[in-house]
Amino acid sequence: MGLEGPDAFARAFSGAWLARDVAGLTGLFTEDADFLTLTGEWAEGRQAIARTVTGEMKGAFARARLVTGRAKLRPLGKDMAVVHQRFVLSGVLNPDGTDAGRIATILMAVLLRDRTGWQAVSAQFTVEEG
Repeated sequence: MGLEGPDAFARAFSGAWLARDVAGLTGLFTEDADFLTLTGEWAEGRQAIARTVTGEMKGAFARARLVTGRAKLRPLGKDMAVVHQRFVLSGVLNPDGTDAGRIATILMAVLLRDRTGWQAVSAQFTVEEG
């Protein structure tokens, strides 16, 4: 089921992430969506997204928290939009188990609206350089 508006995507993503709600997070994507994750994994399709996110939530991001930063919504007609959302990520574990500190990240998603609402067809969650 899609979201009521594209402006709800980042908030829903963050809420699902914090709750470790993989089903809720993957429900934000279309069945055939692409998702490039923070670890560089390219998951193609909702099932692959679920598998990838499940693995990441059990690994480096098991304790990770997101704090919302600046957001930008760019409508592209009445049924498409691009969302950019900055987050500060904390609680990430390095491979040796130590804390990686605070990490600036950006979530970018291309959203489409259909009869069920708004969902991401493509998204990238990446570390912000600089």
